Amino acid sequence: MPLSITGDAAADALLDESPFALLTGMLLDQQIPMETAFSGPAKLRDRLGALDPQSIAAMDPDELAAVMKQPPAVHRFPGSMAGRVQALASAIVSEWGGDTAAIWTQGDPDGAEVLRRLKALPGFGEQKAKIFLALLGKQKGLAAPGWEKAAGDYGTPGYRSVADIVDADSLTKVREHKRAMKAAAKAK
Repeated sequence: MPLSITGDAAADALLDESPFALLTGMLLDQQIPMETAFSGPAKLRDRLGALDPQSIAAMDPDELAAVMKQPPAVHRFPGSMAGRVQALASAIVSEWGGDTAAIWTQGDPDGAEVLRRLKALPGFGEQKAKIFLALLGKQKGLAAPGWEKAAGDYGTPGYRSVADIVDADSLTKVREHKRAMKAAAKAK
């Protein structure tokens, strides 16, 4: 089943076909709505003519920041996020030979190893790495043994994160879950 995260068929198609776009969308998913974050890679591709780690890594940082700032901006914080996107692209080029999917396929890794590899990427902490691992397992056919356990709560059935969004209804349920979690954290 094709991804349905952004509400924009072209942006979702890019996420579906490009592991780098999907990983970049996850990187951008902070302090902005999920749909905006995951639409960011399509905006970058449209503005740059292509979206691949080699090109992004080789760009002049100021040029990338300017592209990120063009209205509508790719992110609420386009300058700092341009640096993060470029750092991610550089890591994929230097550590994975430019092949984003190698992070979860090279050497037939188990779920714990995929999680370790994701956490080693710039901009990916524990939670972001677990959510992305769950997204790979739930929607992209990742069959790495133990991915569910490695993804923690995000690997279980429910509506906790972008990994669980398959349509407008599931997006609403994920938003409700996030609101409830924020309210609970605030109450503590």
